Amino acid sequence: MDLRTLLAGLPEDPRVVATGNHATPWHLLGLVDESLASYRLWVLNAQRGIPDRDGVTYETPFVGPGMRRSPRLRYTPSRLSLVPRLFVTTQQPDLVLLHTTRPRDGRVSLGTEVNVLPAAIEAARPRGGRVVAQVSDRVPWTYGDSQLDVGSIDVLVEADEPVTPVPPSAIDAEAAAIGAQVAARVGDGATLQAGIGAVPDAALRGLTGRRGLRVWTEMFCDSVLALEQAGALDPDVPVQASFLFGSPELLAWVDRNPRVRMIRTETANDPGLIARNPGMTSINTALQVDLFGQANASRINARIHSGFGGQTDFIVGALHSRGGQALMALRSWHPKADCSTIVPMVDEPVTSFQVSAVLTEQGAAELAGHDERTQARHLIEHAAHPRVREELWEEAGALGLSDRV
Repeated sequence: MDLRTLLAGLPEDPRVVATGNHATPWHLLGLVDESLASYRLWVLNAQRGIPDRDGVTYETPFVGPGMRRSPRLRYTPSRLSLVPRLFVTTQQPDLVLLHTTRPRDGRVSLGTEVNVLPAAIEAARPRGGRVVAQVSDRVPWTYGDSQLDVGSIDVLVEADEPVTPVPPSAIDAEAAAIGAQVAARVGDGATLQAGIGAVPDAALRGLTGRRGLRVWTEMFCDSVLALEQAGALDPDVPVQASFLFGSPELLAWVDRNPRVRMIRTETANDPGLIARNPGMTSINTALQVDLFGQANASRINARIHSGFGGQTDFIVGALHSRGGQALMALRSWHPKADCSTIVPMVDEPVTSFQVSAVLTEQGAAELAGHDERTQARHLIEHAAHPRVREELWEEAGALGLSDRV
């Protein structure tokens, strides 16, 4: 079967699930877009450059820059661990687009992006859905759940297209200071998870002096390579993640590297499995944290900006781990919005809550185990920017969190 015949046999307005983040099969997606008048494009963290026209409806539980602010976006709130269930209930795929290596010994590798793709393939095939892979020698071969039998793919499309490299995050003085706050709380032998962004990246880079660290995470980037090069990681425990992106050096490091084991979302983001890791330390960030310890990491002015992602999964897992902790690391002042990130009460839907501590360049606000008034005091005195502390004290009084006059 060729691609043209396969696409002609799809149902009207099919749901097309495509590899997301920085591993999108751009050539293949372009061919599909040319052939289908209308379809639903389902991508996690879609990057700029995806087809953008009438007839293409965007679907996702995690919004990337390619879908953000689109009037055709249909956002589905869901923690990442539960996204695979969507494929067998309300968002069944008709076509799955992959970006893989060329076949070797009857198999391909999904490379840098495993995530929910195995679940999408397993949901599509029993109901007559199709799977197409764009194959290239420039995709790193990774092990674990990334390996897929060629028999589960209907059509292979050749394209000499690499996985898009992503330069390491620029770490300024504030991000480095936050990273130092995190490093002070993490001991040897801990297990690490970090979200996307300069602040979590800086937090991991602050741990190069530790030893025996482990990585069990949804995603990783060059900061994990920095830990490996510094000898900070346990050499007997593989780095386990669901997807990755980063520099050409990182992509070369993961290629055929048994130290890296790619695992599907149902494994990576299962709070019960996360909790089994010793000293599980979850490092995430947010747009806002309020005096009740609630975090908004998803919305700006009520419009969806990203989504739950794996933040809620890892916070719960880390809190149930022996010696674990869930850290929220962010700047005390938002540089673009020019406002405090510590607010009296978030005015957007809450993404997460009940973390162990909130860390900013100002200091560490301990939350876990403290009553709500003490939590508010810690946030004001140790995490908030000095220029808003008096205002926050006034708001704390109005919220019943302080008797201070």
